[in-house]
Amino acid sequence: MRLVGVVDCDTARADAVAREFGCRSFGSVEQLLTTHSEVQAASVAAPTIHHLGISRQLMEAGVDVLIEKPVATSLAEADELLRLAQSLSRIVQVGHLERFNPAVRATFPVITQPMFFEVHRLSVFTPRSLDVDVVLDLMIHDLDIVLSFVNSPLKEIRAVGLPILSGKVDIANVRIEFESGCIANFTASRVSTERVRKLRFFQPEQYVSLDYGRQDVMLFSIDQSGSSGAASVNPRIQVTKLPTTQEEPLHAELKSFLESVRKHARPVVSLEDGRRALAVALDVVAAIREHARKVKLDQLGQ
Repeated sequence: MRLVGVVDCDTARADAVAREFGCRSFGSVEQLLTTHSEVQAASVAAPTIHHLGISRQLMEAGVDVLIEKPVATSLAEADELLRLAQSLSRIVQVGHLERFNPAVRATFPVITQPMFFEVHRLSVFTPRSLDVDVVLDLMIHDLDIVLSFVNSPLKEIRAVGLPILSGKVDIANVRIEFESGCIANFTASRVSTERVRKLRFFQPEQYVSLDYGRQDVMLFSIDQSGSSGAASVNPRIQVTKLPTTQEEPLHAELKSFLESVRKHARPVVSLEDGRRALAVALDVVAAIREHARKVKLDQLGQ
C-alpha cells in the first residue's frame, strides 16, 4: 500500500503535510474519492463530532477506516458506525493507541486475576482536544486498557472532576468496581507540571508495574520455594523485568490496521472495543456531573 493523499479543510496545512510525505492534498473527502477511486484504507483523525459523518462517506465508498478515539460523541453514533460497518462489510479499527504499547503487549501474558489497579495519566496543559473533557481526552486510554485486562462487567462508578484552565473537566479521579471484585482507581489530568503515564495492579501473589512512557514492565512475584536469587528488599520477592520489543505505538497501530485491511480480518482494537470504552467514559462523565450537583460545585461562581 502507498499513501495517496491527505485531506484537511485547511488547505495550507494539507499542502504542507502532502509535501512532507510526497502525496497529494485535498480539501474534502469527496475530492479524494473522486480523484482516487482505488483508496482502500483511511485514518480519520478529525474532531470527534465529525467521526461518524466522515467514516460514513469513506465506508460507503468501500474504504476501511481507522477512527481516532473516542470513536464517537455518543453511543447512538457508535451504534450507527457498527451498523454501517456490518452492513457494508468494512474493517473498522479504533485508535486506542496504548493497546500497541510494547509494555501493554508484554503484560497480557502474565495476567491472572487482577484485583486492584492504580492508574495515573498526567499531562501539561495544551490548547488541544478542548472540545472534550479529560475523561474522553486522556483517561479513555486507560479505561480501554483496564477493561481489556479485567474482562468483567462493571458494578459501580464513583467519580469527581474539576474544570481548571478550560470550560470542561481538566482533572478527574475515578473509582470503578467490577463484578469480579476488582477495584480500579484512575487519575487523569491535563493541567499537571509533569508528564506521568503509569499503570500498576495487584493479583494473587504478584504486583505488576507498567510505565507507558518508558515502555517497560516490572513483575514482582512471591517465590514459593524461598530460593530466589534476585536482588530484593524481601528475599521471597522475585523481581523480573518483562521482555519488550521497543516500537513506536503509532507505527505499530498503523501496521496492525493495514494488516487487518489486507487480510480483511478483525482488528486488534475493534469497533466493539471502542464502543465499550466510550460507554464507560460517558458513564464516568455522568458520575462526575452527578457528584458536582450533589456537592453544589455547579453553583460556584454564580
